Amino acid sequence: MDDRGRVAVPARFRARLAEGATLARWLDGCLGVFPRDAWEALATKLRDLPMASGSAREFARFMASGAIEAELDRQGRLLIPGYLRTYAGLEIGEVIVVGALSRLEIWAPARWEPYRSKIENAPEELAEHLQDLGI
Repeated sequence: MDDRGRVAVPARFRARLAEGATLARWLDGCLGVFPRDAWEALATKLRDLPMASGSAREFARFMASGAIEAELDRQGRLLIPGYLRTYAGLEIGEVIVVGALSRLEIWAPARWEPYRSKIENAPEELAEHLQDLGI
């Protein structure tokens, strides 16, 4: 990330974001970069949550309140506003960009490394979680 808060998106992901994207706070302390169609699908699910549920309202607010429309510049960079950089703990220099199926995730290295290690160093625990999810 440069001193203006721009992150270079890896070239292989740029075409998917060419028609617009949404940048938002995401789970586990990272940022999510959603292609337009993926954000619209998530927004539909958020709208369909039971609004009588406090936790549903809380999650919908969490996702929507900080989300912004984003476009890549001509060099394939994404501008991350200060409040989102603060949320994700991003600083000038290295950031981690992770492909996560329907979105990209942008992580501060200090947050990504413990998370990555936890997943990679406990394959049995991960397998149990996957079984619980029906995978």
